[in-house]
Amino acid sequence: MKIASWNVNSIKARLPRVTEWLSEFQPDVVLFQELKCIDDNFPRMEIEDLGYNVATHGQKTYNGVAILSKYPIEDVMEGLPGDDDDEQARYLEATVNNVRVASIYLPNGNPFPGPKFNYKIAWMDRLVARAKELITHEEYLVLGGDYNVCPKDEDCYDTNRFANDALLQPESRDRYFTLLNLGLTDALRVFYTSGNNYSYWDYQAGAWQKDNGVRIDHLLLSPTAADKLIKCDIDRTPRSKERPSDHTPIWCELDV
Repeated sequence: MKIASWNVNSIKARLPRVTEWLSEFQPDVVLFQELKCIDDNFPRMEIEDLGYNVATHGQKTYNGVAILSKYPIEDVMEGLPGDDDDEQARYLEATVNNVRVASIYLPNGNPFPGPKFNYKIAWMDRLVARAKELITHEEYLVLGGDYNVCPKDEDCYDTNRFANDALLQPESRDRYFTLLNLGLTDALRVFYTSGNNYSYWDYQAGAWQKDNGVRIDHLLLSPTAADKLIKCDIDRTPRSKERPSDHTPIWCELDV
């Protein structure tokens, strides 16, 4: 079972890249982030024609997450618990083929310091609480998405340039490692224990051509899912195409 996560940075703007990649790569489950559209404007027909069921949690102009699956999508939950006043569409959870998955678009948190960073940390605290609850179910669990966190210095091409960026702040990293300490596994680091495994490159200053990137897209697996992990990698192919997202997909394969 191949599960991928991809911040598409506007599903309508990237639709040619998305349909091309889905047709070529053939993932079983895809977690999309940053749709930038309401549910009614999601290109459902084009995606369904490729053999996918679709669940979306959209928002006009900003945010938005989706789950695509070649299996039925069951027990869908929109929004991260813990704040009834939070209207940002950043979290979607469902069960596919006996695997519980969540598509996560964690707040960026910039500018730091400030209210947006405070919101990010509070959101991460809610994510920790939800993950802690999900792990108790002892089921296959994949929490995938754009975490907007570089876990370690090696996950950023130049830490000096990002010294005041929310992606690298100790508070952000602390909560990321709190998730791992619950028993979750950073799937990519099982196969690449170190190195420049970037998933995002800015559009400016030739960042892609220079490989000036950051690793902020992650797949975190519960102990039961980690036991079934076969592969995990980052697919750089879509980032090299015309009019790409600034992110590229990360994927893993589970023997379930």
